[in-house]
Amino acid sequence: MQTTVGIIGGGPAGLLLARMLHRAGVECVVLESRDRAYVEQRQRAGILEQPTVDALREAGAAERLDAEGLVHDGIELRWDGRSHRIDFPSLTDGRRVWVYAQTEVVKDLIALQLEDGAPLFFGAEVTSVEGADTDRPTVHYTHEGRDEVLTCDYVVGCDGFHGVTRAAIPDGVQRTYDRVYPYSWLGILADVPPSCDELIYAHSPRGFALHSMRSPEVSRLYLQVPNGTDPADWSDERIWDELDARFAVDGDWKLRRGPITAKSVLPMRSSVTEPMRHGRVFLAGDAAHIVPPTGAKGLNLAAADVVVLARALVRRHTTGSSDLLDAYSDTCLRRVWRAEHFSYVMTTTLHTDPGQSGFDTRLQISQLDRIAASSHAASELAQNYAGLPLP
Repeated sequence: MQTTVGIIGGGPAGLLLARMLHRAGVECVVLESRDRAYVEQRQRAGILEQPTVDALREAGAAERLDAEGLVHDGIELRWDGRSHRIDFPSLTDGRRVWVYAQTEVVKDLIALQLEDGAPLFFGAEVTSVEGADTDRPTVHYTHEGRDEVLTCDYVVGCDGFHGVTRAAIPDGVQRTYDRVYPYSWLGILADVPPSCDELIYAHSPRGFALHSMRSPEVSRLYLQVPNGTDPADWSDERIWDELDARFAVDGDWKLRRGPITAKSVLPMRSSVTEPMRHGRVFLAGDAAHIVPPTGAKGLNLAAADVVVLARALVRRHTTGSSDLLDAYSDTCLRRVWRAEHFSYVMTTTLHTDPGQSGFDTRLQISQLDRIAASSHAASELAQNYAGLPLP
């Protein structure tokens, strides 16, 4: 089989790229190793930046998002029994965020792809990508028990940090920078209406806590826990009691409790691989970078990558110019490092490091006080959180 763009990975990045290329008349094929049910049930991010929503609308994939997504105009910070709201639109020229789960984004994109999009193969396990330095790289994969080869003009790896595409870039060419944090998140889903209208980020001597939601009926909450934590060690009552303690604030606010339907532990790490392109092979999303979830940047960075790449591939297809393709890695990495820094600052300001001193804690409090008192500091947080404009 032959195509112009071979896309490895049927997550939100690969599917959004395929949708944009198909609408622009650029031939592509998507290979996803898992089955459709698995892909549509993967629990991941739930916050969409303004530029991500704009991209989904431009791709014709936002009908259900616009009908069911929860628009949020800010977040709440809590520390020392105090609370402070960051108002996004007033600080970002009107940009805001949406609560709409990644699973729903994927469902929407898959439905469109299967209805009128480019070929999408589930259960297609890629074994290697060869010929990155040639003008016709090949993707070797197995599908329905048969060995297959996809010959492409370009290959895009949207298959994550442990995916095959990264191996197509020689070790002497790529370099990975990473950081592992000394704590994880214990995340729960609960069948109870959210206790807040917008997300709450709480700094506490007991550790960080986050109150989010998936819908008006389902709450999503997180607790900072030690690395290696087993979710089974945390009873439902213990989780709710700890959340109560970390969200404590002066006033009459009360945390709603309900049946917990899922528990999982999420390690915290940062990683960036440079460059994001070698020859005719490109990396996008988690294949190139990982951020801690504190800044809600993972899915949004992936979407930004493929928007930049789609524009470059369409330009190549329509004009023959490769200037945007040649600039792809540098263009994306500027945004990636900005997001990495923002996520790092959010993470280290709000979490309690196991070896943290009283001095370190006072620095965190000082930073939170500054955000509450300074419109400049609040604006910087709001602009990064709601999503910087795409280049």
